Amino acid sequence: MIVRESEDGFLLIRQHDHGKISGQFADHWIAGGRPDVSLRKAAWWHDVGWEELDHEVRTHPETGHPYSFIDYPLTEKLVTYRHGLDRVQKLDEVAGCLCSMHYASFFTGTSVPEELQFLKDEDQRQKGLKEKMTEEEVTHLAEGLDFLRLCDDLSLFVCLNPPGINNHPWFEKGIPYHEWTILPHWKNKAELQFVQGLLDEDFTLTIPYRIVNREGVVTSNGTYDIKVSVG
Repeated sequence: MIVRESEDGFLLIRQHDHGKISGQFADHWIAGGRPDVSLRKAAWWHDVGWEELDHEVRTHPETGHPYSFIDYPLTEKLVTYRHGLDRVQKLDEVAGCLCSMHYASFFTGTSVPEELQFLKDEDQRQKGLKEKMTEEEVTHLAEGLDFLRLCDDLSLFVCLNPPGINNHPWFEKGIPYHEWTILPHWKNKAELQFVQGLLDEDFTLTIPYRIVNREGVVTSNGTYDIKVSVG
């Protein structure tokens, strides 16, 4: 769950809905050439494992806030990661390998036993998948991982920031990608502009959300639109 705090409570965006936004950015990306089908599938489906957990709003006992993807209890989160990666792998093995690499990167340098076991398991998954790939596919995995991270970050920029404002600390200085730093510009609350040459055309993101009050009760749900424009 992506969680944005407001005066009256919290706005929640499901992880897989965030993933779909990542996929739309992948579909429209043109800088350096259009991504192939496996890359686009990785962007679209990378957070599909969260579908089951995100049906329910759970509250952190210490903060009183809804759990987000950042602070969700580790054991359940790792189960979710594994189930999601299994689903992506069945859909597309290259995409599955990329998503596995993406999730494994979250735990670089860890000493937590559960996380170390997750890294070991995913290393085995990746080795098995690479054995089925062509040499060219293996060669392009690192580049593909960079692109998946970019699409993830572009969607997080949209979901973590209130419309019209870039105040999330992850993105105040932009999004690094290869030799570029990408800094989307809010023209207003309903339009996010990118410089020319990155995306093929204007498109609209429709973002489903739920509003939860301070007692953890869902009070409303709906959608809002953000136009992504090429300046």
